Amino acid sequence: MALDAYQKYIFEARDLSLAFRFVLNFDILLEQFCFNLFSPNDPGVGAARSGNLTFMVGGVEDEFAAAQELLGCMGSNVVYCGAVGTGQSAKICNNLLLAISMIGTAEAMNLGIRSGLDPKLLAKILNMSSGRCWSSDTYNPVPGVMAGVPSSNNYQGGFGTTLMAKDLGLAQDSATSTKTPILLGSVAHQIYRMMCSKGYSKKDFSSVFQYLREEEPF
Repeated sequence: MALDAYQKYIFEARDLSLAFRFVLNFDILLEQFCFNLFSPNDPGVGAARSGNLTFMVGGVEDEFAAAQELLGCMGSNVVYCGAVGTGQSAKICNNLLLAISMIGTAEAMNLGIRSGLDPKLLAKILNMSSGRCWSSDTYNPVPGVMAGVPSSNNYQGGFGTTLMAKDLGLAQDSATSTKTPILLGSVAHQIYRMMCSKGYSKKDFSSVFQYLREEEPF
C-alpha cells in the first residue's frame, strides 16, 4: 500500500446536507478524508457485493492520491471531484437526474401500455430512439420487460424508495442554499415522499411505475 504506515484516514461515506459537511482535524489521526459513493451500473447492495461501486471523492488532492489504491479495492471507479463536499454534490446531481428519468420512463411505459403497445416492444423502440436512458435500457421499471432487475422481482432489492426520497431532500436543500431552481426535482421529491407514505418505502425506487398504475382513476 502507498499509505504511510503512521497516517490514518477517516472515510466519511454518509449522505450529509451541505450545512454539515466539513473537515475534522485531529493531532493523532492527522486527517479526515470525505467521500461519497454510488453505483451507476447496479444501485444498492448488489454493487457493493460485486465490487462495482463508484467512489466520488472530495478532499485534498494529495490525500486522494494516497488513498486511491485502497478505494480501488472496493470499487470499479474512483473519481476525484475536488474540495470536500464535491463528492456529495456529484451524487446528489446524479440521483436527482436518476429520479426524474425513472419517473419519465415509468410514465412513458404506462402511457404506451394503456395505448395498446406491448411493453417489451415499446422498451425496444425507446432504447433505439432518442428517449433511451439508463432507466429504460438497464433498469426498466415495468415487470417482465427485463430479467434480473427489481421490477421483475416485485420491486425487491435495489435502491430503496426511502433512500431516493432522502437524496431528493438533500437535492432540495442544496438547491435552496445555492438558489438553484430544480422544478422537476421538486416534483420528483414530492412523488417519492408520497410513495413512502403509501406503502412503497421498502420497495425499489423503480416501483414508481406500480405507484402510477395504482393512482390511475380508471
